[in-house]
Amino acid sequence: QVQLVESGGGLVQAGGSLRLSCAASGRTFSNYAMGWFRQAPGKEREFVSAISQSGGRTRYADSVKGRFTISRDNAKNVVYLQMNSLKPEDTAVYYCAAGPYELAGVPDRYPDWGQGTQVTVSS
Repeated sequence: QVQLVESGGGLVQAGGSLRLSCAASGRTFSNYAMGWFRQAPGKEREFVSAISQSGGRTRYADSVKGRFTISRDNAKNVVYLQMNSLKPEDTAVYYCAAGPYELAGVPDRYPDWGQGTQVTVSS
């Protein structure tokens, strides 16, 4: 099991940027594929982005493609989500997740989850 702690959320105006971080501990970070998901009030948790164990492959939801960038630093045990050109519809709690399946886009492929960080985008 790997422990995950997200940070970097906050309140930002539409068009602004935020960078989320997810710090991992407990197991060998580079063995895990990582994903970011989000959940807005009253909605199901949805896939945002994923990155392979090495960081060489990435995947994005269509809704964030071209605006968000996922990356990881295996030496620091951290995965990032750079979010640019934010929109009010990006408002949600953002979760990072770890699992064995590369670039998985569904929550049940990730056994380990952080507690989430709130992102609020005002119009």
